[in-house]
Amino acid sequence: MKTAEKILKNESRELSRFKKMQSRSSGGKYFFVLLLLIAAVNILDEVTSNLTVTVQSSFITEFFVNNPFMGKYYTYEDGLAFHSSIGVFTYVLGIFTPFYKALADKWGRKPLFVISTLGMATGLLVIHLSSSYIMFLVGFAIISFFMGHDIQIIYILEEAPDKHRAKIYSFLKSFGILGVILIPTLRDMLMGDDATKWREIFLVPALIGFIASVLVILFAKDTKVFINERIEYLSRSYEERQAEKALKKQQKQAQRNQSGVFNGVKYIFANKDTKMLIIAHIIFDAAMPAIALYFESSMHRAGMSTSDITKALFMVPVIYASITFLSGFIADKAGRKTTVTLFSITCVTGYILFVAGILNGWNPYLIGALAGLYQGSYWIGRDYMNVMMTEKVPTDIRASVVGAEGLLVIIGLAIGYLSTIIGMTVMPIWWACLAVSIPTVSVAAVIFALRVKETKGANLDEIE
Repeated sequence: MKTAEKILKNESRELSRFKKMQSRSSGGKYFFVLLLLIAAVNILDEVTSNLTVTVQSSFITEFFVNNPFMGKYYTYEDGLAFHSSIGVFTYVLGIFTPFYKALADKWGRKPLFVISTLGMATGLLVIHLSSSYIMFLVGFAIISFFMGHDIQIIYILEEAPDKHRAKIYSFLKSFGILGVILIPTLRDMLMGDDATKWREIFLVPALIGFIASVLVILFAKDTKVFINERIEYLSRSYEERQAEKALKKQQKQAQRNQSGVFNGVKYIFANKDTKMLIIAHIIFDAAMPAIALYFESSMHRAGMSTSDITKALFMVPVIYASITFLSGFIADKAGRKTTVTLFSITCVTGYILFVAGILNGWNPYLIGALAGLYQGSYWIGRDYMNVMMTEKVPTDIRASVVGAEGLLVIIGLAIGYLSTIIGMTVMPIWWACLAVSIPTVSVAAVIFALRVKETKGANLDEIE
């Protein structure tokens, strides 16, 4: 058990460390360097999130159709359903992700930024070296845990000026998304029409991740909001803080402002506005598997060749990045609610047209543009739900609430996974995905538009 003397000594060192960080230049030059680092990690995050999906038909065919798995050959649909079912268990790791994210309220944003970037790079390297489906799953589990950390989003929201927050966020997000064009580029260079070479495209982003981790260690510091918060807290006397801690134990509202995932959950449901936001978000997330995971398989099973799929994939990040950049101006001008509602509508419309395109043999670049439209619209809507949650909660519990939000939306994700897996065993993949995604996105958008309050212009330092 630590004595008060040891605690004070450790806190004195911590206070000194944060004051040194505060004294370091935080002008335009540092902000520019930080933006570059965040942009690089955003590219890695987006590529990691999309990479396994864009070679889905290749590894499903290799592991289940052309070779027996556990002594059995599978049809493509059965193999995909089996992989999706196994993949659900890797998302069990997502239960621990919120607790991991909450450490950002205790350790700071930077340590989690570095660890998560290294984690994604490691997972990609494991998949590149995989010689079996089991090894592939190990790499898949690693990237599934780390790729949704979103610490860089907290960096953006806490470092950017209030009135330009959404524009800067959308610019960096769109830049990261545009980096996904690396995937079809690598497919074209390393795969061509040979789908068996799918592993080769994992090495380059893995190397980018390792390099980015080193650069973050060398050049980034913690966010000014977190640094100022910790300095203010540690500058008070130990007795004062102990008295405040004792008082907080007796006051329910103050207790909600303590860090930790469970306190984050309590905070969300104790406030009507955040409660309605999380309900809409859970329903919205039920569409995620159908929206994000099966578009490449849908194109493959609809008869598109490997080269035509690559052509389509070139357009996905271009459209996605373009509308993401546009969304920042809409969010700052018209508000976050309008942004979420508008892009929910374009998501539904784009997905219906995408299915019409693959079934009627439309130009692959047009099909890719439609895929970029519906996927980009979905992620924009989801991202601004996340942004609004961060703009509704105090600094000292913000990362914990973000972690709690990530834990709660797993409910919707699990329902969406189960529904889509069952659906693809009895109907074509594209119909199963439409049946799940269209109702959930629509219902969530209506609840969101009617019951959640706007957060445009919120000052994150003044939220209590």
